[in-house]
Amino acid sequence: MNEHEKINYIVFFSEALEKTKAKIENAGGSIIKPIFSFPGGRRFHFSDPNGNEYAVWSDSST
Repeated sequence: MNEHEKINYIVFFSEALEKTKAKIENAGGSIIKPIFSFPGGRRFHFSDPNGNEYAVWSDSST
């Protein structure tokens, strides 16, 4: 998949982004886009062992 293709993925919310990232890695998930800031918060993207992509976000106040 190239950067111009659109994909849909589920986005989860976490009040503790770094802890959630560590739990995902410990459970076998792969971080495919490290934590980054965007207007309104921060997030990262990961894939599960089957290759499905997800994201986790946290708002600016957490």
